[in-house]
Amino acid sequence: MNDTETGSRGGAAAPAPDPDLAERIRRHRRHTLELLTVCAVGLVPWTILLGLSLPSGYKVHHWRLTWVGFDALLVVAMASTAILGRLRHRAVIVAALATATLLICDAWFDISLAFGTSEVWSAVALAVFAELPLAGYLIRRVTGMISLAQWPAPAAAPLLKPADTPGPPAPDGASPPPVAGPAS
Repeated sequence: MNDTETGSRGGAAAPAPDPDLAERIRRHRRHTLELLTVCAVGLVPWTILLGLSLPSGYKVHHWRLTWVGFDALLVVAMASTAILGRLRHRAVIVAALATATLLICDAWFDISLAFGTSEVWSAVALAVFAELPLAGYLIRRVTGMISLAQWPAPAAAPLLKPADTPGPPAPDGASPPPVAGPAS
């Protein structure tokens, strides 16, 4: 919905951000980044341990349930992406990234589990001609959508100052000051 459809945002000044809220956002961001860093570092020795200790073969129970469940999840992700895209909802970004991730995982599992069998070539063909190109397309589209978003300048992050908040054009037709895009 845009400003003309709502008619409620015309020229109203944005409220000043609460300093407690700004500090809480900074603290949550810092804790989230710390948690992700610890998890990434912790996964390195775990991955090495798995590489050294896992058997090269394993008899799997519930093989059919695992793959049907995974593909059902992929269908839900694709359908969600299509529906949210048709609705022009910004959550399409999350759905598209989830779909792309599942497609990449599907290609990886198909190829790695078929490795050493005659099925590997059909798995590679499916990955190269369907799963990975679709995943790449979705990631490229999401990157384009994100680049169109308005982001606060790094100095103003994590919250915009009221004077920097983008708003509708001035009544005389003059454009508001530009908002800096994401740092690259």
